[in-house]
Amino acid sequence: MFDLRPYNRKNNVTSYNPFREMDQFFDDPFRFFDGKALAEFNTDIIESGNNYILEADLPGFEKGDIKLDIKDDILTIKAERHTETEKKDKDSKSICCERSYGSYSRQFDVSGIDTDKISAKYENGVLKLTMPKKEAPKETSKHLEIE
Repeated sequence: MFDLRPYNRKNNVTSYNPFREMDQFFDDPFRFFDGKALAEFNTDIIESGNNYILEADLPGFEKGDIKLDIKDDILTIKAERHTETEKKDKDSKSICCERSYGSYSRQFDVSGIDTDKISAKYENGVLKLTMPKKEAPKETSKHLEIE
C-alpha cells in the first residue's frame, strides 16, 4: 500500500512540519482558526432602491439546516452541519476528512429594516434575503403661539 501525502495547490509534495500550526498561531492567532471550527460564512450586502439585499454563501447546507431569527433588532443567521461519520458503521474508516462540521453564525443590525417584510430564499448554496428599508418618519412641524 502507498502512503497518503498532502499536496499543496501547485500539486507539489509538501514537507511535514509538526510545528506549522503552532507557528501560524503565534504569527496571527485569528488567522490560525481560518477554515476551522470558528470560520464564518461570507456575505455581501447590496443597497437596491428601497431594499437591502443580503447574500450569504452557505454551500453544502440543506434548507432545514439554516435558521433565521430576529430579536431586539438583531438578525441571526445560523447554519449547522452534522458529521456523516456519526452515521457510518463502526467498520468503516476515514482515510482523510477535510470537510468542516459544526455551527456557523453571524449577526446583523436590522434596526433600519422593516422586519415584517423580509423575504428569504435559498438556492444553489446562496441564502438571499430581501430586506425592505423602514420608511423615514415624516417630519412634522408645529407653530406654537406664545401666550
